[in-house]
Amino acid sequence: MGVYLVVFCTDAVMYENFLKTVMHLGSPEVMVVGNFILDVYIYGDAMKISPEAPVPVLRVAETEYRCGGAGSVTVNLATLGAKVHCLGLIGDDRNGEILKEKLVMNDVDITGLLEVPDHPTISKQRLIGLAQHLHRQQLMRVDQESDEPISDEANKAILMAYEEKLPYIDIVCLQDDNKGLPGDDLCRQMIRLADQAGKMIIVDPSLTSDCSKYAGATVLTPNRQESSAMVGFEVNNEKTAGKAADRLLRKLELQGVVITLDREGAYVKTEKVSKLVPTRPRSVYDVTGAGDMVLAMLAMALAAGCEYETAVKLSNIAGGIEVGKFGAATVTIEEIADEIANLNRDATGKVRSLDSLLYEIERHRRQNRTVVFTNGCFDVLHRGHLEYLRFCRRHGDVVVLGMNSDSSVKMIKGPTRPINNQDDRAALLAAMEMIDYVTIFEEPDPMNLIKKVKPDVLVKGEDWATKGVVGREFVESYGGKVILAPLVEGRSSTLTIEKMKSETHSL
Repeated sequence: MGVYLVVFCTDAVMYENFLKTVMHLGSPEVMVVGNFILDVYIYGDAMKISPEAPVPVLRVAETEYRCGGAGSVTVNLATLGAKVHCLGLIGDDRNGEILKEKLVMNDVDITGLLEVPDHPTISKQRLIGLAQHLHRQQLMRVDQESDEPISDEANKAILMAYEEKLPYIDIVCLQDDNKGLPGDDLCRQMIRLADQAGKMIIVDPSLTSDCSKYAGATVLTPNRQESSAMVGFEVNNEKTAGKAADRLLRKLELQGVVITLDREGAYVKTEKVSKLVPTRPRSVYDVTGAGDMVLAMLAMALAAGCEYETAVKLSNIAGGIEVGKFGAATVTIEEIADEIANLNRDATGKVRSLDSLLYEIERHRRQNRTVVFTNGCFDVLHRGHLEYLRFCRRHGDVVVLGMNSDSSVKMIKGPTRPINNQDDRAALLAAMEMIDYVTIFEEPDPMNLIKKVKPDVLVKGEDWATKGVVGREFVESYGGKVILAPLVEGRSSTLTIEKMKSETHSL
């Protein structure tokens, strides 16, 4: 285990903006160019040492296939909701067939994956043992790839497919891992064609001292080691990262540079922005595939029109989730939204504005969670309220409480009410574990709020059976349920207040 850094929001407004952004990234058309790799995970029990050599013996229990390299970026994008078009080379072999099957399962376009008979599909086999009977531990990696340069015919075919697809896509992700594709000339041509077509192109560079082939790209995303090699000095802190980013921006005529700095976060440089994005630590299980996830999220965010700083913050959040999983794993929009919510719970709490509440409900609905709604004044809390809210919790996954404002309570209860003001009432309700969200409404009844929340379950006390539950017809019109909760006899705010008054008079 280790530490990875993930950005977090510092206030409620920023939280709401982040959540709104991540829930509305859309489905951009993205072309991923690079080396598509088949990752093979061979799992087994490493219970003894071989008598033939001082190495562990792995008893194979399971074999798993995943998409690696540019394929990892592709499935990450598809999971985030993008429409992805693959462009690369694979071999005419079994590994290539497996890789294509895995990509098709993720509903991506593989017509740009060109088979080259004398160019085997790149594969990485990882032998995984159970470490200390608790964690999966990689014991060894076996790579299969060719050192032969890509033929002119293959390069021409790739470039032709690129030109055919370019008009129909929103952004290009070009991953250069120094495994053959793209070569220097092909890289330059792809960047030039993207620029001419007015398309953004994000380049994840290889470790090289000659970065001239990346000139004219929209964004370059080197890590600490790669940026150090490109600028000729060590990038080891915010100051040197800023210097390196500025040099790369000017030298290569880029729109943006994002240098990932591990514990220090990520340095973002554009004509308007030059800063280190703030981060905070989180636990790490496996860093495999983190860079692919960051690249995918960055492409999604930029294609959606996000500013660079916001795009980088979202990318770091996605990467932080990914490293908490084993191997190159995908991350969903729902997981990112949950992470944002968890990171910012202290800043926002349970008391929400209507807009913030609706974003949260949308997120929960995408996760198939049942939303329960109830409402009331909740002026002087008593045991009846406690049992009532426990009843609400038993009937769904998310409990939303609409609370009457002070002015609304006065309209209903009279000028002497409420006893407790709306901020105090909301704070007390938010402290109850049965409630997920509290929102304050101004109207005498909650009808408008119910129409916006559209709960799956509407709960009211059984005393409303004869009075008529506000919102019943609306909720039942779309298949929702209306449930009446039993009341605790002799418990109500009015009775409690009257008892307090009588005891005061008797003194």
